[in-house]
Amino acid sequence: MPIDLGLNGKLVLVTGASSGIGAAVARGFHEAGARLAIHFHANEAGARATATTVGAAACLRGDFTRRDEVAQVVGDAIAALGGLDVLVNNAGHMLGRIPLQEVDDGRLDDVVELNAASVVVACREALPALAERRGCIVNTGSISARTGGSAGSGLYSAAKAFVTTLTRSLATELAPRGIRVNAVAPGTIATPFHERYSTADKLESTRQRIPLQRLGTPEDCVGAFLFLASPTLAAYVTGQVVEVNGGQLMP
Repeated sequence: MPIDLGLNGKLVLVTGASSGIGAAVARGFHEAGARLAIHFHANEAGARATATTVGAAACLRGDFTRRDEVAQVVGDAIAALGGLDVLVNNAGHMLGRIPLQEVDDGRLDDVVELNAASVVVACREALPALAERRGCIVNTGSISARTGGSAGSGLYSAAKAFVTTLTRSLATELAPRGIRVNAVAPGTIATPFHERYSTADKLESTRQRIPLQRLGTPEDCVGAFLFLASPTLAAYVTGQVVEVNGGQLMP
């Protein structure tokens, strides 16, 4: 018999859903019967394509380096959906490989706001709606939160470590309100992110060190998000970070 994920009719917001992992996760929730709102920043064409595919109730633009825009997107999504069962905090970006001596205050602020502070703001703004429906939060972490990443990615890696620690803290804090909080930590996934920030030689070297002998795909990550969001499969799972990396890291 098919496994019922318990996601049919659930109200889901996926941030950073114009391409890559976010777009794949939105499609996965749609196939599981959920109703979606999606967020994007710059890639409107990709977001509109995703929105059409998943029949999104809202396709919302927002610059997540700005806390007011994060709050606006979450509020608008809840209004469009009529509530919220699942918040997927996937928006994030390295914004370039920058060695420490070249990090200026503006870049520091942008990386921290986008990858760390936006998660706090989104969770805070979604809290009343999630508590009302005893929903859940699934954050997107990264393998680099454990490894520290490669040269020039220190700010991004540290911000992702913040996200995984926040995940565990909120799991304890929000459990009495019936809200589960977990995270997915992808390894090296073949997305526009790595096409932009990693050379072909670097990716090939990484591939050779992965036990499964390939880079991941966005679709490889979807199952972990759906599992953690599922009220039937993961009702007793909170405060966990699920590593999806082909064996690249075995903590």
